[in-house]
Amino acid sequence: MALTVNLRRFILLCAILLAACGRSDPQVALDAAASGLQTALENKDASAVMELLHPDFAAQQPEDDREWAKRTMTSMFLRHKNIQVVALLQKSWIDPQVSSRAFTDAQVALTGAEGLIPDSARQYRVKLEWSLLDKQWKLLRLQWE
Repeated sequence: MALTVNLRRFILLCAILLAACGRSDPQVALDAAASGLQTALENKDASAVMELLHPDFAAQQPEDDREWAKRTMTSMFLRHKNIQVVALLQKSWIDPQVSSRAFTDAQVALTGAEGLIPDSARQYRVKLEWSLLDKQWKLLRLQWE
């Protein structure tokens, strides 16, 4: 069974949140957050994912805000027993002009499954814009192809 449009958008959102949470070194925080986020998504921990979203989060469509992310995650976590997010290539950097802003470009593979074998898999190119808020990276903007 193919992934629904909402599942694709949700999994993509989750995959894109690969760099958030703060440490003393902002670049280290961007890089280290990927494994923690991936674990939260694969464990279907929506509250941990929501903690990574900036209060002004916006995604691909104008209606894709924090509430959209929460509704979509809830629906997809209930619908799919297993979700896997694999970052194939990822590059994160802090804006040299504005140290409270960072970006991530990534190629991600997304799978969703009812059992052990994925029902489908897709690859996406995602672009993220992060904002440093209270010493933590929060996802501000999300775009994907």
